[in-house]
Amino acid sequence: MLAVAACIVAINLVSSTVASPQQPVRDYLAALKRGDGGAALGLLNASVPGGNAAMLDGTALQTAASKISDVKVGDHEPRGGKRVMVPVDYTIDGNQLHTEFLLERTGTEWLFFGHWEFVPSSLPTIDVTVVNASEANLNGVPVNLPDGRNSFAVFYPGQYEASLSEEFFTAIPVRTSVTGDHSSQTPLNLLTRTTDTMNEAVAGKIKQYLDNCAAEATKQQRLQPDCPFYHVTNTPIEPGTIKWQVTEYPKISIEPFDGGWEVAPLNGKARVTAKQIDLFTGQVSTLNEVQDFSFTTRLDIGENSITVVPQVSY
Repeated sequence: MLAVAACIVAINLVSSTVASPQQPVRDYLAALKRGDGGAALGLLNASVPGGNAAMLDGTALQTAASKISDVKVGDHEPRGGKRVMVPVDYTIDGNQLHTEFLLERTGTEWLFFGHWEFVPSSLPTIDVTVVNASEANLNGVPVNLPDGRNSFAVFYPGQYEASLSEEFFTAIPVRTSVTGDHSSQTPLNLLTRTTDTMNEAVAGKIKQYLDNCAAEATKQQRLQPDCPFYHVTNTPIEPGTIKWQVTEYPKISIEPFDGGWEVAPLNGKARVTAKQIDLFTGQVSTLNEVQDFSFTTRLDIGENSITVVPQVSY
């Protein structure tokens, strides 16, 4: 009788652990943590929708699963026929989340124990878009975004983060938590902006252009040089006294426009000094005026270069 009782206890223990509907769920979650996409896909019994598969294995998958904590696999609940639902509660970034897995009893093992498998499903997808770029990072993995967008099949539960960090362009990271086998998730939209390195490089080229322009105008002794700034007067100027100096350089603002990048109109100030001669009295006085100026520029960005082409109407 003791042997029979022990056997019954052992059967009940195995039925509630190894042979329970919860066990495939635990195995699946463990595969996600390992980044073993092949095992996870086989256990989940899911089909892979069209799209990029970069998130389905290795580092990207491990990163998605690493954000999951406080996992609690609940008791299964009947869902009609041979099917049951196994609930899983967990947190991602401090948010309480919930996922339900549907499993089906497909047979018996060792005469006593049920064999449970996930009911076939399809993996969800995430759409990623980026402004004026064709690449980004998704869960730390470089991914291609032809025409600025792509769709990625993903496992669940997990967190997926898109980011962009390059020398000239960057974007604030955006993330989403995937909790179920929905057909799609909220798109991860990266709003690209120029980096300080880019802005400083453009500002430096603009400053160099204006300084050279002022120096050349002074050298040529011209009040109306081939520059964004000029001075108009009918008063004669004493030769050799004209001097130009930029006193306020334009502030740089670069924004995406029509698939490229556009520099906002550039506004600054330049001072012109000279000796001017009164036509009636012959008296010499000092010209000292600050002129506002404005111009636009074309920005050409190569793989490792930035070219600034001022557009000035003379």
